[in-house]
Amino acid sequence: MAHGTALIYDEEMTKYKLLWVDPACKIEVPERLSVSYEALVRNGLADRCVSIPVREATDAEILLVHSDEYLEAVKKTPYMTLEDLKEFTLQFGDVYFHPNIYRCAKLAAGSALQLVDSVMMERVRNGMALVRPPGHHSMRSAASGFCVFNNVAIAARYAKQNVLYFSWHRYEHQKFWPQLRESDYDSVGKEKGAGFNINLPWNQVGMENSDYLSVFCHVLLPVAYEFCPDLVLVCAGFDSAIGDPEGEMCATPDIFAHLTHLLMNLAGGRLCAVLEGGYNLTSLPQSVCQTVQTLLGDPLPQLANLSGPCRSALESLQCLRSAQKQYWGSLKHTASPTAANISTKRIRIAEGEVEEEEKTELGEEEKNSEEK
Repeated sequence: MAHGTALIYDEEMTKYKLLWVDPACKIEVPERLSVSYEALVRNGLADRCVSIPVREATDAEILLVHSDEYLEAVKKTPYMTLEDLKEFTLQFGDVYFHPNIYRCAKLAAGSALQLVDSVMMERVRNGMALVRPPGHHSMRSAASGFCVFNNVAIAARYAKQNVLYFSWHRYEHQKFWPQLRESDYDSVGKEKGAGFNINLPWNQVGMENSDYLSVFCHVLLPVAYEFCPDLVLVCAGFDSAIGDPEGEMCATPDIFAHLTHLLMNLAGGRLCAVLEGGYNLTSLPQSVCQTVQTLLGDPLPQLANLSGPCRSALESLQCLRSAQKQYWGSLKHTASPTAANISTKRIRIAEGEVEEEEKTELGEEEKNSEEK
């Protein structure tokens, strides 16, 4: 079995920033990358890793996921004026462009590919790529959510893997950006891909360590062991960490050590973590350090103040397990975590119906009073 933990980082990916005022994008700053790397150096973790050089993804590699038209459009951005960049940005959602972002996006995708190569060729056992821009929100023909090219999706296609996709995300019954219906628990994939798309929507903010551990224990790990992957690719987004202005969740940095450790038991330990979100410049580097420490094999920190998962988390879990159990034997017969028999979505709808009924009844009473 291979040994060692790869670390991929290049200062070049800090060399773009928002050039105009945009409240939605101001949290995506170069310091996200630099403070994370500096924390690894300061804690002696960078020196313990195997440094892997970055490279740019080729056109052919980017086209594994993105359309030719989109790639050609992004290629023009280094030559655009500030006004042209602003106009180009307007066609997408919550993202910005800069003359150097195309090069950085190629480096980000290429770094993910370098990491996959290093792990699959057994030069190292696992690793982390600190990259920017992130990738998980970008679509086939569109930038979105600070993302230009979908780094991990490109890496998965490049590795020629059949992919089981698991995502937890802030959703709030489709009220939170990007408000996609297909991000709900019942979007399971289509045709031959049915059951391979697993969405766990968080329908309230403030989720804590216990909520994240419950997801792992009751859905992710049972399904992952049944799927038996050859490689684990992690979109390592730390906007679920406490203090993050985007996620507004309450997971502490040390939970990422435990979640990483659980994932390391899959695929013979072949795990590639690629930095995605995380916008609090205190909790982000702490979370990155916890992840890398665990990849290096350090002892796990003790988790304090664990309690049971909250009601909303249990309801999301129950709905997800119900939607997925026809596809996974591991979810068919195991007991669901205790929760009410209705989802928060149904509660919300039911409350709305009750409210409407009460209004109707009041209206009838008023009408009757007027007739009297």
